[in-house]
Amino acid sequence: MGDFNLTVILDAIRRTPGGLSRVELAQIVGLSPQTISNISRRLLDQSLIVEAGKEGTGPGKPRTMLRLNPAGMYAVGVHLDPAVLTFVLLDLVGAVVKHSRVTTPSGSDPGAVIDTIAAEIQRLIDDSGVVRAKIAGLGVASPGPIDLEEGTVVDPPLLLGWHRVPLRDALAQATGLSTLVDKDVTSAAVAETWAGGPSGAGSFVFMYMGTGIGCGIVLNDEVVRGTSGNAGEIGHIIVDPDGPPCDCGKRGCVKSSCIPQVLVAQAEAAGILDGSRTDKGAPAVQEGFDALCAAAYAGNADAVEILEKSAVLVARAVSVITNTLDVDRVVFGGPFWSCLSESYLAIIPGLIEEASDTRKIHAIEVVGTGVGEDVGAVGAACLVLEHTLAPRSQRLLLEG
Repeated sequence: MGDFNLTVILDAIRRTPGGLSRVELAQIVGLSPQTISNISRRLLDQSLIVEAGKEGTGPGKPRTMLRLNPAGMYAVGVHLDPAVLTFVLLDLVGAVVKHSRVTTPSGSDPGAVIDTIAAEIQRLIDDSGVVRAKIAGLGVASPGPIDLEEGTVVDPPLLLGWHRVPLRDALAQATGLSTLVDKDVTSAAVAETWAGGPSGAGSFVFMYMGTGIGCGIVLNDEVVRGTSGNAGEIGHIIVDPDGPPCDCGKRGCVKSSCIPQVLVAQAEAAGILDGSRTDKGAPAVQEGFDALCAAAYAGNADAVEILEKSAVLVARAVSVITNTLDVDRVVFGGPFWSCLSESYLAIIPGLIEEASDTRKIHAIEVVGTGVGEDVGAVGAACLVLEHTLAPRSQRLLLEG
């Protein structure tokens, strides 16, 4: 109970950037002033919070404000995308202290990717100057499907050769850090709730635009993971019944109609991009996608048409999700989002409003992420902070 109350108080302080006094904490969380005082002293002794001056304008003496101590704890986050590996070191308030990015090793050898990740994490920590003892752990955002309990990656469609790869245990052994693995779309949603500001409050879906397209779900400030941790797999929502065939046997799924690999192939067929290249790997797809977006923003009509059609198809998928879940907003982000943002934000909000079953009751806000393009890696690090510091009912269970 003491540990649970501690996390409740810490979470209340975290959610109030300006800080809270002990009196305000007692009013918010419903604990006695003595309990608040005792736990505050524990948090101060652990350097997780600091006393940040006094405030007060009315009668009575000013109250001492308590705020998170950014240097009290750190977490490392890694986003494993088939095209690029992104690394961040976060402080306790979710600010990026150090960042790096490297191309994902090509081929189907998970060992080479794991070795690259471990080496880059060590370099990141060394360059940051942060004392390793203050790093709470490592979070990894991976394409799904994943086995959340086992920490394994189970045959992601764009990571060939990754059959039940024990990513969590392999990285824990290679880095010496306590390690968590979650889906990239779920990690992005966690990042938005921790560091996204207003866009991360309430109920929303996070549309993750990466090498694949997925959806993170947050309902009433709680991240939804599903029975096996794989909620948000939307690749087989049909958005174009007459569209290209999908490997599921149907036509016009998100996976066969909207992902960057498909758009690049369309651009090659239209002569916008050079179609003679033999490298079809994820890094080459990212390069081609950047070129497609550049052509569109330079005024190439065919390139514009490809992006605009993809926006219409993505909007159809999003509308299925928003009508099913009845959320406040849709947040777009991910490594491919910056290229798409201008085109998508001009088209998608109106289409979602038209298709909304609740448009006469409430609007659905459509925004870009408040975290930035490293939202997957930031979310991975936030997984560690969430696991370590957020109130969870499991903390109330007594161990035998």
